[in-house]
Amino acid sequence: MHKELKDKIRKALREQSHIFVSDKISDEELRQAIAKIIDGLKMRGHLQADEDFLKKVTDDLADEFLGLGPLKSLLDDESITEIMVNGPKKVYVEKGGRTALSDVVFENNQHLLYIIQKILSPTRRHVDEMTPYADVSLPDGSRVNIIIAPLSLIGPVVTIRKFMKEFGTIEDLIRRDTLNKKMADFLVAGIRAKLNIIFSGATGAGKTTTLNILSSYISPEERIITIEDTAELKLNQEHVVNLEARSSNIEGRGEISIRDLFKNSLRMRPDRIILGEIRSAEALDMLQAMCSGHSGSLAVLHASSPQDAISRIETMILTTGINIPMWAIKKQISSSLNIIVQQEQLADGSRKITHIAEIRGLDNDELILQDLFSYEIEGMGKDGKINGFWKNYGVTPLFFSRFKKMGVELSEEIFK
Repeated sequence: MHKELKDKIRKALREQSHIFVSDKISDEELRQAIAKIIDGLKMRGHLQADEDFLKKVTDDLADEFLGLGPLKSLLDDESITEIMVNGPKKVYVEKGGRTALSDVVFENNQHLLYIIQKILSPTRRHVDEMTPYADVSLPDGSRVNIIIAPLSLIGPVVTIRKFMKEFGTIEDLIRRDTLNKKMADFLVAGIRAKLNIIFSGATGAGKTTTLNILSSYISPEERIITIEDTAELKLNQEHVVNLEARSSNIEGRGEISIRDLFKNSLRMRPDRIILGEIRSAEALDMLQAMCSGHSGSLAVLHASSPQDAISRIETMILTTGINIPMWAIKKQISSSLNIIVQQEQLADGSRKITHIAEIRGLDNDELILQDLFSYEIEGMGKDGKINGFWKNYGVTPLFFSRFKKMGVELSEEIFK
């Protein structure tokens, strides 16, 4: 009965075209319109239901027309970090690093597709049989991936990585045991001293969240340009220019890549360039920009270790097709990058910065990576939590003099 009633109300609402323009109707007006339809059904004898049932139907439809329907309760739940919709009847959530099946369901594929269109409508992205997948962001910065038939065989699939509002300062990460105080002081000083930093890790490790928090320590006097495939960075400074790549249209034209945006950003007088993710040929442009004086660049990279991050950058540069010998690529990496911050999601679901590694130069044409800090796992407790500690290697980075040069106070004792 619940589904049949909602279908009747939806059909009646569709006849009132103004209902579909969400910026022209308030929640109260929509609920009044639904109440009138319900009253009409009651008068014609087509409806007999208690008030609690009717309130649930009204709430569901209000969320659907003005919000994102069944997803609303999950988006409002701050303990949920990720939402994974595997077709209309299976919606998984991640809480505390653990994945579980929720009790949220959609009525059918059409209902889920309607919510997908609600997600896509404020953007210039779309999905159909010709382009059956898309990446977009919600207004709060949460990242959404959508894939539909014919690529998905289980119905529409939606994956939402929520933007974590409770993370605002480096102290929040310390409280979450993502890193310790010494590491935090070093990274904040590194941002202020305009080190070039790569944030590396697997999907869902928390790289973008860490970058987002650390970027808040960039001086408000600096001009910041962010470049992303799908906009999700939320910087607090006022002088920020956000650039977002564009996919090709149905005819295969009009694509603007990350690399195109990066090249253009160099003509925009940036003090800082932040890359949401390095994926391909833009790696070479980024290194060349760093070498030519654009220091303080920050970027995200998918890699399983600091060494793997270096290997991926080397491979990306080789795929540009430009004839550069490997020794020259390694020299450019050593001359431009300062540190790699490796972040991981551990077996107990916790997210930790497991390495802060310095790139110390070349030795026999091989890049030398030196851990300044790392997380050492001792084992798993009876409560299922990983036990470990952060190791300090007692190594002062070669770029330490840069802190004094940039007027940034940092005691050398934190490395001892």
